[in-house]
Amino acid sequence: MKINYNLQAMGAQRALKRNEAKLSTSTQRLSSGYKINQAKDNPAGMAISKKMRLQIKGLTQAGDNITNGISVCETADGTLAEVHDMFQRMKELALKAANGTNTTTDRTAIESEMKLLKEEVTRIATQTDFNDMTLLDGTFDLRGYADTLGVSVTEYSDAMPLGKYTIEINAVGDETTEPVENAQVTLESADAQAGSQQFLDEAKVTAEGNKVTITDNKGKSFTFEIDKELYEKNAPADNKVVLDLMGIGGYTVQVGVNEGQLLDMRLPTVSLKTLGIEDVEITTQAKAREALTALDEGIDKVSLIRARIGAYQNRLEHAEASVDATTENMTAAISRITDLDMSEEMVDYTIMQVLVQAGTSMLSQANSQPEQALQLLQ
Repeated sequence: MKINYNLQAMGAQRALKRNEAKLSTSTQRLSSGYKINQAKDNPAGMAISKKMRLQIKGLTQAGDNITNGISVCETADGTLAEVHDMFQRMKELALKAANGTNTTTDRTAIESEMKLLKEEVTRIATQTDFNDMTLLDGTFDLRGYADTLGVSVTEYSDAMPLGKYTIEINAVGDETTEPVENAQVTLESADAQAGSQQFLDEAKVTAEGNKVTITDNKGKSFTFEIDKELYEKNAPADNKVVLDLMGIGGYTVQVGVNEGQLLDMRLPTVSLKTLGIEDVEITTQAKAREALTALDEGIDKVSLIRARIGAYQNRLEHAEASVDATTENMTAAISRITDLDMSEEMVDYTIMQVLVQAGTSMLSQANSQPEQALQLLQ
């Protein structure tokens, strides 16, 4: 019988220490609900779960971004619905003024309402905003610039190759409603994206007063306007003007968590000029009849803008549904990695409790054995 080294007690203590550590780990898991609480629990699982948590938080914010984008579309479309209604009313007024039973005084009274409706269209276009950003005044429309004062890019289509286009202005009309010599231009060259030269080869030039539109049969087009008086003062010697279609100005919704996961949107400029009713009058029967065509074209333009906004909204709603589904699936994935099976862990916890209690008892018994050596000394 040896008393300097109690090997039985040392063995019992080692087993007790190991079981206490396991009991502590089990207690921590049960109290937190996670099976990974420290890196040592599952190094690979911890690394994966951290990246997944970051992804889920990013997707949640992306969902909020998309919701804001949908709100922008709803705001713009709601406003344009009122513009549609006003156009319908203006069409009724033009039809009324075109009737031969009205006197000049009658048409003057009708024209006063027409004028106020046009002013309201302008007010709506310039004052409709979202988060202090005006939506319909061109703030979110694609922008283009000319290198010569007096020439301005009005609009261009989404399909238009971006870059610089050189044109030669041969003659300039003005913006009156009377018959005038229209602007005449010649397409020169392009320093733009792929497909630009083909566009120039196939493009057709149409002019109405001082407004020039260049189109092809594939949905590519751009329009620019010439201020006759200002252009004549600043015209280059060779009359060649460079138009730079930059492709900027729309607003971008961050719909994902990584760089480049974007959705670009544009809201075309809404104004009396872009809708083609700036010079509409119904003070005479002839002008009222002309106004009918202009108003029909204006209604079509408003409809196209609303259709674009509606398409954006549908796309955003699909993007939101996709983000929600991805968030749900990633949450399920991270749950499988990190969440604790409580019933399984309770089994281990109960076992460890029994082993710790048994180990404590055995350690007590092992520590009492050296006392038996005292009986040999009696």
